[in-house]
Amino acid sequence: MNSSGVCCDCRQAENCDHHNGSYGKHWQSCQRVEFIVGTQWTKESHFLHLASKTSKLRPSSFLGHVTLVSKRTPVPDWLITGCSQLLTLRGPVPRRGQALGDPVIIPDGALLVRGDRIAAVGKRRHIERLRGVRRAEKLNLGGRVVLPGFVDSHTHLIFPASRAAEYELRNSGAAYEEIAQTGGGIRSTVDRLRRTPAKQLKVRARTNLREFAVHGTTTIEAKSGYGLDWKSELKTLEILYELHQEQPVDIHSTFLGAHVVPSEFRGRADAYVNLLARRWIPTIATAGLAEFCDVFCDRGAFTVAQARIILSAGRACGLVPRVHAEQLEHTGAALLAIELHAASADHLEKVNRSDIRALGVSNVVCTLLPGCCFHLGLPHYGPARQLIEAGAAVGLATDFNPGTSPTVSMPMILSLACTQMHMTPAEAITAATINPAYSLRQHDRVGSLEVGKYADLAAFDVADYREIPYYFGVNLCSLTMKRGAIIHSKNL
Repeated sequence: MNSSGVCCDCRQAENCDHHNGSYGKHWQSCQRVEFIVGTQWTKESHFLHLASKTSKLRPSSFLGHVTLVSKRTPVPDWLITGCSQLLTLRGPVPRRGQALGDPVIIPDGALLVRGDRIAAVGKRRHIERLRGVRRAEKLNLGGRVVLPGFVDSHTHLIFPASRAAEYELRNSGAAYEEIAQTGGGIRSTVDRLRRTPAKQLKVRARTNLREFAVHGTTTIEAKSGYGLDWKSELKTLEILYELHQEQPVDIHSTFLGAHVVPSEFRGRADAYVNLLARRWIPTIATAGLAEFCDVFCDRGAFTVAQARIILSAGRACGLVPRVHAEQLEHTGAALLAIELHAASADHLEKVNRSDIRALGVSNVVCTLLPGCCFHLGLPHYGPARQLIEAGAAVGLATDFNPGTSPTVSMPMILSLACTQMHMTPAEAITAATINPAYSLRQHDRVGSLEVGKYADLAAFDVADYREIPYYFGVNLCSLTMKRGAIIHSKNL
């Protein structure tokens, strides 16, 4: 349950079965859903049950073109073997320092999955002797490397179109901020999103969510921020709410009404800040449409003082702070994140030594976004090594968005983290799994392969986990499982 009293699984009120101790009964009562092409089960079954109560969701809309057949059959148990390296990521949370570089590998590992949860993890010869294994479906991964499903803690999922024309302009010498000042950048996406029907936005987002799963991602954070008026921000958050329920990848929503100052408030930024703090944030929190509140605190966006007002208002309403910090210039936003006990401070390319020392002794996850630097052709990436040596909890994310990082590939982000920020492969994988799960307040459910956690995992067609970032620009994910359901498979 998040602090606004809404269940993180079913998004219902806190008196739902998740919170009265009968989660299992609640799940068993749900209508089951089967892919017509196989016997793979999805969490849509749970939301079919909720839809039958609320009449707000239509089963025919689930997973777009995939035909679904409803059944009252339990989710199958799985015995998963053939894991040449099973990266469990078990251990202290968040991971820091030397612990960041220890993925806790089990050679010739295996898992027993019961329903949507992991029931046992260990050596194959031990797991195969457990009671109940004979009844489980057998899944032999043929010597592949298995790790927790990626947790992408910074995305801008809902947008209407690419900004490929700006990409060409930048490659011809125009600067990002120069393009923004002439009507491009974030505001161009805002103008177009406002005119785009929700149905069209949802189709694009659903397609991208499938691609996240294809690359091994099972949980994402997704922000609003391309609407910047009440109607469009609400439209975005409602789409995220529906998509969380209608497809397998978990979505944790962030209200980013403070992305930039909208055109209607040009020259009146403080009036917009007051509108956010006094009206929009309380309404969104009360409706349970977001778990987090974010601010782009940087040159050309919002000042530290303005960000403090917005994020403090969010905290008062139960929305956990997140901060776009120190990307374009040093503003003091990283220290603001520490002051407000933010879940994460993201970007951080312009942090100084004092900031790094302070972040190192804080619980703020330092979420680095190398895809943005790569796409913009910037020479300076986030200071990963200095942050790790200072003891900071470092995370990685795609920053998936149409302007500065149009990628859903966490494997590519691992490659950039290793080659451009000098992280080891083990550090990068930890920063893409358990640490971002901690920043989303989901570390007790996802981010590592441990008993009682969701069966969220990805299998890669490599002989050694270090080959995942080594083969840059190549997707070697051959299987993705979400809550015990196979949502992507290739060459199995």
